[in-house]
Amino acid sequence: MTLYAHRMLFVRHGETDYNKQGRLQGQKDIPLNGKGREQAAAVGRSLRKLMAPELASLEAAGAFVASPLRRTRETMEIAREAMGLPPQLYRQSAQLKELTFGDWEGLTWTEVEEREPVGAAARESDKWNYCPPRGESYAMLADRLRFWLAEQTRDLFVVSHGGVARALMTLIADLDMDIAAGVNIHQGRAIWFEDGRYRWVG
Repeated sequence: MTLYAHRMLFVRHGETDYNKQGRLQGQKDIPLNGKGREQAAAVGRSLRKLMAPELASLEAAGAFVASPLRRTRETMEIAREAMGLPPQLYRQSAQLKELTFGDWEGLTWTEVEEREPVGAAARESDKWNYCPPRGESYAMLADRLRFWLAEQTRDLFVVSHGGVARALMTLIADLDMDIAAGVNIHQGRAIWFEDGRYRWVG
């Protein structure tokens, strides 16, 4: 039985310069770049065209919620404006923050491999459970989100992060953890969670 009996539209934040450079972003508070702002507007326009009734229902219920990091807040506000909604009428939840990479944040994966080859190899062999120094594993993130999901009592529109999307795929849609850890979470598209499954929108 799914942990979440409602429906959720999920959007990953748009591109940042860290994304473009291949840096581990985690909980560093990096803003969107120009492409990221375009992606946020594009997903808003796409959802307005494809899912207008669902958006109206979510807006009426005050069901829009975002991670408090700047890149997610910017994405939410740009997307809402493109949907024809007041940009700042949404809630924030710290539990929707990305997992933290701890000491690795700000590094490229090549730099991690050079500085900590043993840790890098350990993470590659068990991406779901490995915890970087002073960081979080996907398993720890999933535990955090499990409690958050248990508190939710209605349909939601969520803007958050790639790691959060992967954890939700396991918690809501029962996707195998090892598969979820490697799923590419696209920027500028949305995921629709419903009836214990997920599908891409747009």
